Amino acid sequence: MSANGKDLRGKSAIVGMATAGMGEAHGFSAMELLGQAAVGALKDAGLGLKDVDGVFAATSSHAFPTMSVVEYLGLRPRFFDGTNVGGSSFEMHLLQATMALEAGLCDVALVCYGSNQRTAGGKLVSMSEPQWHETPYKPRHPITAYGLAASRHMAEYGTTRGDLADVALAARDWANLNPEAFARGPLTKEEVLDARMISDPLTKADCCLVTDGAAAVVLTRADRAKDHHERPAYVMGVGAANYHRSIVEMPDLATTAAVDSGNRAFEMAGVSRADMDVVMLYDAFTINTILFLEDLGFCPKGEGGRFVQDGRIAPGGELAVNTNGGGLSCVHPGMYGLFLIAEAVTQLRGAGGDRQVADATLALCHGNGGTLSSQCTAILGTEAAL
Repeated sequence: MSANGKDLRGKSAIVGMATAGMGEAHGFSAMELLGQAAVGALKDAGLGLKDVDGVFAATSSHAFPTMSVVEYLGLRPRFFDGTNVGGSSFEMHLLQATMALEAGLCDVALVCYGSNQRTAGGKLVSMSEPQWHETPYKPRHPITAYGLAASRHMAEYGTTRGDLADVALAARDWANLNPEAFARGPLTKEEVLDARMISDPLTKADCCLVTDGAAAVVLTRADRAKDHHERPAYVMGVGAANYHRSIVEMPDLATTAAVDSGNRAFEMAGVSRADMDVVMLYDAFTINTILFLEDLGFCPKGEGGRFVQDGRIAPGGELAVNTNGGGLSCVHPGMYGLFLIAEAVTQLRGAGGDRQVADATLALCHGNGGTLSSQCTAILGTEAAL
């Protein structure tokens, strides 16, 4: 395999996708929701549980996610991986699944996630260990960390709370076109700016939703992709980067490792930023969208706040960002990365309904884990992009 992974370009494809329990799913456990999405994705691909021989999973509530998934679904995989790097785990799983498929270690790879975070009490139960050098200051993570990043970006580049509000408004505009989105309805800039302050400068309206939800995708090798029911979404390139765990060890609060993950993904895919039809960014907080637009190269560093002004990333704008409504207005069940992929697949299939981006052939998904820690970028494309 080449050093930049170009040999893996287009070698696997997503042939099945499903979501379950979007928003609120009373009476279901996280694993039951995951199971619904997994069975749905396999049905979408024209396959069954018996066909799965590769399993990739990460959750916020299972110490050994692949073991739990295998047991619950009654699987006997030849290959499995439970890498957990937070919300970006699933973009990483696309790369791992592609490598396993290409090596012949499995033929049908299932990537899955589920959470009942909202109906289980509205709290994300994290197994993460305390960070000893942060604990004395009693941070309210993750929002304290993202508030720090937002404050730094404002101080360094002149970004305003109004710019952050523009991100939230764009997400809501997209959500209003998506019947599955949890938060729909009118939202004004004044309402965002006047919302209750949670961690200065981030208000409640700058924060992602707390929802239930599950998602799953099924991958096969590219030479088998056309044998399935739906239009394949080929894995064109994936890149990852991770340089810290604790926010106090982040080298630069205003610049993330997405600079490197994005460059690696674009190099593997052999495409440019200008080629992207859909951009799905992990928007746990409004500052994320601004940081990732800059670090992935869609605008210069420091220009993200101005870039999102005047509906530029909203429906009808210059760049289609978070077309499902994102974590801010569609769904956010603890770990959001797989829902980025699900929406990208929807768009590449031309199945987005009122929110469909015309003639979409390339989509970028960018996952974020921890406190701006792990960054993973995946580029998906239709056959026309190969």
